[in-house]
Amino acid sequence: MKISINRLKKYIALTETPDEIAALLTQSGLEVEGIEEFVSIPGALEGIVIGEVLTCEKHPDADKLSLTTVDIGADEPSQIVCGAPNVAAGQKVLVATVGATLYPMEGDSFSIKKAKIRGKVSEGMICAEDELGLGTSHDGIMVLDTDLPNGTPASELIPVTRDYVLEIGLTPNRADAASHLGVARDLKALLGRPLCIDQTPELEIEGGRKKIEVSVENAADCPRYAGIVISDLKIAPSPQWLQDFLRALDLEPINNVVDITNFILHDLGQPLHAFDADKISGDKIIVKKLSKDAKFITLDEKERKLSGEELMICDEEGGMCIGGIFGGKGSGVSDETTSIFLESAYFSPDVIRKGAQFHGLKTDASFRFERGTDPNMPVYALKKAVKLLQEIAGGKVSSEIIDLYPNPVADFEIEVEYGHINRLIGKKIEPSQVKSILEGLDIRVENQTELGFKAIVKPYRVDVIREADIIEEVLRIYGFQQVELSENLKTDYLAEHPLKDLNKLQYRLSELLGAQGYQEMITNSLTKPSYVEKSGFLDSMLNVEIYNKLSEDLGVMRQTLLFSGLEVLAHNINRRQTDLKFFEFGTIYQKGEEGYQEGRRLAIFHSGNRSAESWIEPAKPFGFADLYATVEQILEKLNIQIGEVEMMESSPFAYGLSLKLGTKQLGVIGLVDEKLLKLAEVRQEVWYADLDWDLLCKKASGLKRYQEISKFPEVRRDLSLVLDKSVSYDQVKQIAIKAGGKLLQRVGVFDVYQGDKIEEGKKAYALSFYLQDQENTLTDKVIDKTMSKLINGFQNEVGALIRM
Repeated sequence: MKISINRLKKYIALTETPDEIAALLTQSGLEVEGIEEFVSIPGALEGIVIGEVLTCEKHPDADKLSLTTVDIGADEPSQIVCGAPNVAAGQKVLVATVGATLYPMEGDSFSIKKAKIRGKVSEGMICAEDELGLGTSHDGIMVLDTDLPNGTPASELIPVTRDYVLEIGLTPNRADAASHLGVARDLKALLGRPLCIDQTPELEIEGGRKKIEVSVENAADCPRYAGIVISDLKIAPSPQWLQDFLRALDLEPINNVVDITNFILHDLGQPLHAFDADKISGDKIIVKKLSKDAKFITLDEKERKLSGEELMICDEEGGMCIGGIFGGKGSGVSDETTSIFLESAYFSPDVIRKGAQFHGLKTDASFRFERGTDPNMPVYALKKAVKLLQEIAGGKVSSEIIDLYPNPVADFEIEVEYGHINRLIGKKIEPSQVKSILEGLDIRVENQTELGFKAIVKPYRVDVIREADIIEEVLRIYGFQQVELSENLKTDYLAEHPLKDLNKLQYRLSELLGAQGYQEMITNSLTKPSYVEKSGFLDSMLNVEIYNKLSEDLGVMRQTLLFSGLEVLAHNINRRQTDLKFFEFGTIYQKGEEGYQEGRRLAIFHSGNRSAESWIEPAKPFGFADLYATVEQILEKLNIQIGEVEMMESSPFAYGLSLKLGTKQLGVIGLVDEKLLKLAEVRQEVWYADLDWDLLCKKASGLKRYQEISKFPEVRRDLSLVLDKSVSYDQVKQIAIKAGGKLLQRVGVFDVYQGDKIEEGKKAYALSFYLQDQENTLTDKVIDKTMSKLINGFQNEVGALIRM
């Protein structure tokens, strides 16, 4: 669910940054999964200024080009070569200055550079509508009617909407927060600030009356049904503010009537549906169920067989709409529509859920109805929509509001004890603070005593019906982070959680590594003191010395598995066994301030060639990627996700990586420094990984996560990035994960280039991005938008040059 920060500010005064608002909402249970910046015009017209064409002559070497001089407010006029047929002296125009980036309606973005065109210098570009992303016209340049001075930024003439949009992973129980008003209610309680909600508009009948009779056959399926007739409508595109609001939420504007219904749905959480009033047979609307296997054609022009259980909105001839789910083809608003019947209802969640599942339809309306909307909202939302129809579409009210609500839904009454609040939260919260929090959430506190009170909850909070729910509301606003952990903290589980068998865990990994051609080794825990003294990365003060040592070569306990492993490699290499893959589970020892310490490690060694030479291909030596792939397989087997990855250019490596898991180091991996190889008399390259086996065992999970294979196809898109050599692939990957969101399934590298074809100090990555939606087939628009986010992320965060 997407929420506009600009729209939230209409309900509550917000001075916090989008990140701060996201953190507040996440702490209170509305998890913000991402923040996107929305700009109504791509590029926000940066670098575009108002200019005046001073002179315009034919280009001496091109019949279809003009040579102009343009005043853009600089000390000297700019010479610009223009290909538009309508350019002329005296015009006010929009000019893209050198360095500006244009985002045309079609094709890729491009930057304006000072260039020579047919031998003449051109210092900018006079722009057409489509070149600026303002429309589709390419008949000629835009000619302005303005008195603004030359050099004025174009954004002062053409307003640019900037917004931040929160992506909230709404849990099924929080149906009340499926709107901007719902999110604003939580912020009201969190920040202690009042909401600014418009008063219920008053409506008066203006045009000729038109009566629509409404009947509901089963009030249990449709407890409330409201509607009104609006006439004299003029179907047209919506004003820019409304289009920008919808586009910020990834909705495509259609026309003013449909856009208003979508606005109300996302603003107030109340779905509306507009019927063409002239297409309602008999001027009657009947809310009922039709017979099983009856056929109905929906807006997407598909013929559907009804189950007989879905709620239908009908006229005298038959169905017009699957109630609360999807409209019908024959009764919808078209360009010829002049009057509508606007529906606003409260449907039974069970009926809507069954109908949506039967037809496999997931709409914004069904999403809300099947979770539970506010039964007190239909008439207010209807009046708000009518006011907008009057302002935007010229509509006139032609009937009274019809409101069938025979059995109003009562507020929930819940008895609450303070002792239960303090016991479940684990901290005593003062009654005055409890009351303040609940009233901030529009939950009334009545009959308050020393022991407890009665909570009166409005029916839009379908998830707050028990005492435990009230306590949860108090806790999420009070703040989980404010409840201190007890020294004797313990947890009880309903299910049994057997202890991990560490021997089995080690055996599973041994099988994994053995299947890939690794040999297991077991080496001596005693080692040479000289390794520590000469290595440069170990501390001799931490040595655990042996008092009754058998020899000086076995005088201390090892601090690392590296040197005992290198000795095994040297032994094999000296006997002409040069292509080696070893691993070892072993213990290391150190002396600390609190006594002796032990730690278990997993060491992996590569040396020599990963494939022998043959008539098909030459020998291929081991590389970093081979060892890193093995480490990834180990972590995948244990269900562990790597956190941060940092570069290392110090002992024991010539170069390598440090792998983090949260704040703790999971291990290191890299090419062993040549001076350390000499200590163990190893005469060829060695790749080495040292993993913290204790930490791996602690974080390992035996639980596998499965999900249904998507029915929808995967899409691949490729990009080539030119980057500074200092930028790591992990940085690029993290940017991609953040920008790609849920659609990005994985990232791959299929080429890396460093050489004389690109600038010195640079490298090029050829990356593949695999996109997939688990619920829908990806459209070109969605794919292009996702790729634009990726491109912007790479450009803004690591200064990447994109090569298509």
